[in-house]
Amino acid sequence: MSGPEITSDYFLLDDELSAEERGLRDRVRAFVEADILPVINDHWERAEFPSGLIPGLAGLGIIGSTIRGYGCPGLSRRAAGIVAREIARGDGSINTFVGVHSSLAMGSINMLGSEDQRRRWLPAMAAMQKIGAFALTEPLHGSDSVALETSARRDGDSYILNGHKRWIGNGHMADVVVIFARDDADGRVKAFVLERDDDGNHPAGYQPTVITGKIGKRAIQQADIVIDNLRIPAENRLENCTSFKDVTTVLSATRGGAAWEAMGHGMAAYEIAARYALDREQFGRPIGSFQLVQNKLANMLSELTAMQLMCHRMAELAETGRLTGPMASMVKMSTAQKAKWICAEARDMLAGNGILLERHVARHMTDMDVVSTYEGTDSIQSLLVGRDITGISAFS
Repeated sequence: MSGPEITSDYFLLDDELSAEERGLRDRVRAFVEADILPVINDHWERAEFPSGLIPGLAGLGIIGSTIRGYGCPGLSRRAAGIVAREIARGDGSINTFVGVHSSLAMGSINMLGSEDQRRRWLPAMAAMQKIGAFALTEPLHGSDSVALETSARRDGDSYILNGHKRWIGNGHMADVVVIFARDDADGRVKAFVLERDDDGNHPAGYQPTVITGKIGKRAIQQADIVIDNLRIPAENRLENCTSFKDVTTVLSATRGGAAWEAMGHGMAAYEIAARYALDREQFGRPIGSFQLVQNKLANMLSELTAMQLMCHRMAELAETGRLTGPMASMVKMSTAQKAKWICAEARDMLAGNGILLERHVARHMTDMDVVSTYEGTDSIQSLLVGRDITGISAFS
């Protein structure tokens, strides 16, 4: 049946976007609809990354996000959030691929590298001629990544790295991998850049294996990486990373992206459910005419609107240098919780049809389970906010 236009922007926040931001939104949205959605379910089901999308992603003018210069677009915080929102509105795996490459890997080089190092790596990464990865998490150290055990020992004009990394997006195929390890000389965490050679081979001592059996984010491949006497030139140590505090700077800068991604998943799930409620008939009438369904839709849209308001305010605070780590943690925690609920409600509303990939909603629901885990789980985010409230750390 025909009905009102379905909108997930109930408070008209997109009306506040600049002409440039609206153009960016429309450009990314068109790419999602024309290029990502037609292929993503098949790749998701086969747990394969659609590498054919890389040239199109490179041409969108989004790679490098907020970085200025070096071929990067220098987006505002809000514009960067809109990119994450729109890509996630299509698919979370593709958003993770872009986020790992553009925000984590390139962001680490931009924030922690010297000017020479930025010039050396960022232009090729901005053009997606080289793909990046960010190797921090270890099998025994996720939420407590500050305790990472991968070691680095100086040996002449090189460092020798040993350790084990896990859940490293793009780690099996990346050309440039930022690896965090603890320097034997002073016990501090440093950052080292591994490069593939001209033939596309990783150096000896870097042994990645793609993790299989995932229930979410299936189209982005993460690696389990054994690092065994890996030799990295000393000139590849990022000069401005001298402790884990510098790693935290990168993580704080990217945490907002996870919140915008959650918003994108929530928008997609709500829109799918609202359209389904108008089209699906049971007992001789559209299910959208029933009180229970209307109550669900109203609450889903209310939670989604709250997410949108938080993300837009977070972008304003970040742009003016007033966003704190605990603020970002609160936004990430809240948006992840709300988006998980919206996706679950949407899947429930579609009943049996909701488990079919062709309806898309189940993919968003399982991907949101992943989003709520990475960049800090809800529990960890709550403790960061709690520490800010009370002045007491619950971590030890």
